[in-house]
Amino acid sequence: MATHPAAPYSVAPYRVALVAFPGIRAFDVSVITEVWGTDRTDRGAPAFDLRRVATDGTTAVPMRGGLALHPDRALDWLTDADLVVVPGLDDHLTPAPAPVLDALRRAHARGTTVAALCGGAFTLAQAGLLDGRRAITHWRLLDLLRTHHPRVTVVPDALFIEDDNIWTAAGTAAGIDLCLHLVRLAHGAEAAATIARSMVTAPFRTGTQAQFIEHPTPHADRDADALAAVREHALRHLAEPLTVADLADRAGMSPRSFARHFTAATGTTPLRWLLDQRVAAAQKLLERTDLPMPEVARRAGFGSEVTMRQHFASRLATSPRAYRSAFTGGSNPMAR
Repeated sequence: MATHPAAPYSVAPYRVALVAFPGIRAFDVSVITEVWGTDRTDRGAPAFDLRRVATDGTTAVPMRGGLALHPDRALDWLTDADLVVVPGLDDHLTPAPAPVLDALRRAHARGTTVAALCGGAFTLAQAGLLDGRRAITHWRLLDLLRTHHPRVTVVPDALFIEDDNIWTAAGTAAGIDLCLHLVRLAHGAEAAATIARSMVTAPFRTGTQAQFIEHPTPHADRDADALAAVREHALRHLAEPLTVADLADRAGMSPRSFARHFTAATGTTPLRWLLDQRVAAAQKLLERTDLPMPEVARRAGFGSEVTMRQHFASRLATSPRAYRSAFTGGSNPMAR
């Protein structure tokens, strides 16, 4: 069986701009830097060129806790960026400098992908980029975003969403989810998985932030442990004809009770979770191997190429063959 790297990354590094101004969160800066600012090319990851961009490119940007970020580019570097990322804010109503807002508007108008982590959605809203568009932020800030930016369509139950090439993410850890997803879109599932393994985090999580709002009880913790074991078993046996009833039996629950506990723990249904894992497994096989489509479908647990094609169309808006071509032929689906 012939194999090949996850994607034939271009010689030129993928250029990412971290937009910095006083009030940005150190955690989000760290997440962006960890994903795009660490060289992992020796492990097969693509090369990135992360730049810290501020109004003048030289003055240190203060952050909470006595930290400071030293920019290395001025705002005009956004014209060279493939992706612009805005960190969240310590004070979510912090006004961004007018030049920053202008630069963000121009970047989006050029077709550059723009993303905001957590309260960074407020910065994009200040720029008017979220007017008439869907956006998400931390669940504790949803009402604040609605109140101060009524033209934004606030979505309450996602980890991250996109509207017109503008991405927003829910709170804190969801910023990691979004950053890895953006890597996945530009470079493929294997590249995102390589970075996730280095960070000791999941390549992707399913569900919504609703799963994190309520505090779990001890009983819920026991259920979560059982469900985690079931999910691990499913991931190891994706090629088998698993059903929700099979998973419920392994958890020692009735299918109805299993579905209820599973949805409460993950924010998604068992069937949707299982299909998401199978799509992800198929993506890796398409990127890393030359296996024929029927064999990819079998190993990912779809049973047939037709079924796999249907789920790629509904979840990824593409076909397995087009996906393989995109990640073995040098094209970048984020640019389309």
